[in-house]
Amino acid sequence: MGTKIARAAFLVAAMMFFAVLALDIAVPALVLGSMALSIWAVSYEGLSIRKERETTA
Repeated sequence: MGTKIARAAFLVAAMMFFAVLALDIAVPALVLGSMALSIWAVSYEGLSIRKERETTA
């Protein structure tokens, strides 16, 4: 009986470890991806405004 409980506890602990490990990789990837997209959006807008000023001048 104790062996089944120990196996179940080990299984739950292993599942929690790998779930947290996946989040430890996925969350920073999402944050870095959103930062890159926001920088790209801002720089793209800045470039388009700069080009408009050059063409009108």
